[in-house]
Amino acid sequence: MNPTPVVFIHGVWLHALSWEPWDERFSRLGFAVSVPGWPGEPATVAEARRLQGGSREVGLDALTEHYARIVRSFDTPPVIVGHSVGGLIAQHLLGTNLGRAAVAIAPVPIAPVPIAPVLAGQVPRERWPAALDAGLFRRLFANAVTEEESARLFERHAVPAPARLLADLGGPHPRADVDTGNTARGPLLLISGQEDRLVPDSATRAVYKLYGDSTAVSSLKQFPDRAHSLVVDSGWRAVADYVLLWLAERGIRA
Repeated sequence: MNPTPVVFIHGVWLHALSWEPWDERFSRLGFAVSVPGWPGEPATVAEARRLQGGSREVGLDALTEHYARIVRSFDTPPVIVGHSVGGLIAQHLLGTNLGRAAVAIAPVPIAPVPIAPVLAGQVPRERWPAALDAGLFRRLFANAVTEEESARLFERHAVPAPARLLADLGGPHPRADVDTGNTARGPLLLISGQEDRLVPDSATRAVYKLYGDSTAVSSLKQFPDRAHSLVVDSGWRAVADYVLLWLAERGIRA
């Protein structure tokens, strides 16, 4: 029997290597894990910083199509797990009946839910910063961990983001539309951190309500005292283990 494939999609200002602990955890349990980077993404965090994030012209269209091709390439429909903008893409793909199931962690909201309050009022949405400094990373990503841990996470994971993608996230975009009424799609799990300043818990709850008219499985898990860094900080395992439990309850195992 072939192992169940899982595709991980990382978010803005993080590198694909941010999924390494998840890769190890899921692979150890027998899943066939795939962690493809974004188009043009450098191989390491250091190189991404040196090259200012790789291709500056990667937008939401190209990013979504990139992962759609990857998901279609599997003989067995994979589980799609996305964080931040990766969570938006995971929902979009599942809404088009790609993938067996999807998990959207602290996802950039689908239309018509606004992301406001944007960056806790600290950065206007029309001027998303291409790169975060350590201070902004702490305020927006890692506000629920210690300063020392935030500094370590910043050095290990933070990379600049493509300018075109940031522009796409600054306003309405067709890829933010999801067929929330689709009854034929696979199960969906939305996860929020209740201390998240970048994608507020309220936004994820509002997205969850949009799926109310579909008979397809839609679940919401809220993690108290967790921020946008919940997939990379010291509490990542609790999130990963909940995802594994949720998948098992849906009959999806390695």
